[in-house]
Amino acid sequence: MGELAAPRKRFTIESAALFGTNCLMNFYQFSHVDTWIFDLDNTLYPPKVRLFDQIEEKMRLFVADFLNVSLDKADVLRAQYWRSHGTTLAGMMNQHAMPPEAFLQFVHDIDFSPIPHSEELSSLISALPGRKIVYTNGTEPYARRVLQARGLEQNFEAVYGIEHANYRPKPHAEAFAKVFERAAVTPHSAAMFEDDARNLRVPAGLGMRTVYISPDTDSPDYVDATHQDLEAFLSQLVAACFSTPSSGLPVAPGNISTL
Repeated sequence: MGELAAPRKRFTIESAALFGTNCLMNFYQFSHVDTWIFDLDNTLYPPKVRLFDQIEEKMRLFVADFLNVSLDKADVLRAQYWRSHGTTLAGMMNQHAMPPEAFLQFVHDIDFSPIPHSEELSSLISALPGRKIVYTNGTEPYARRVLQARGLEQNFEAVYGIEHANYRPKPHAEAFAKVFERAAVTPHSAAMFEDDARNLRVPAGLGMRTVYISPDTDSPDYVDATHQDLEAFLSQLVAACFSTPSSGLPVAPGNISTL
């Protein structure tokens, strides 16, 4: 997959507020992008929805039943495998030869009603030039249900799940290679949005722009921009680089006309 690119100056919306509108010039590092790749969970919807709480509980139940261990032990293994293998699924497959299909079907059978519909986010994604893709460590059917609940199903030309990488999860380089080849991604004109910084290392190394959607401002050097809210970040990005007077999209302070 190639070596990591040289460390890039990180940009946060907080730094823009601190240093003034000139800092918004950093948005122009995204002006060449024509392929926008979004993670799903806690990226395209806010973490306060706590959708993953349901998934983690179902993982705990499945692991306990599959391994015949207590729920507490299953929870320890769930978290341990997420840290060491990228996903609980990968750990269970690697350490216990668990087939993936039943696990994925069970853990993604959840209540989607807490997901808020967002016409604003849909409009902002539509304003980005070029292709828009979802790439998740969940499955494609699960991702499409989330997108439908969020009101974003029409925004993306393709949705890729862990099954499209032979169940190898992000952050592993071979997972990105399989999905990016399938999606015909040209890394140097692409950007990736993620709530897990580990999953941005490989895209950054390929030359992609990287956006870390997280309240954690202590992001790695390979992250280009950090914001705790995707909708707020896109609002300023679109205003700085892609808005026109007739677009009808909100223009944030420090928009392109003032730079």
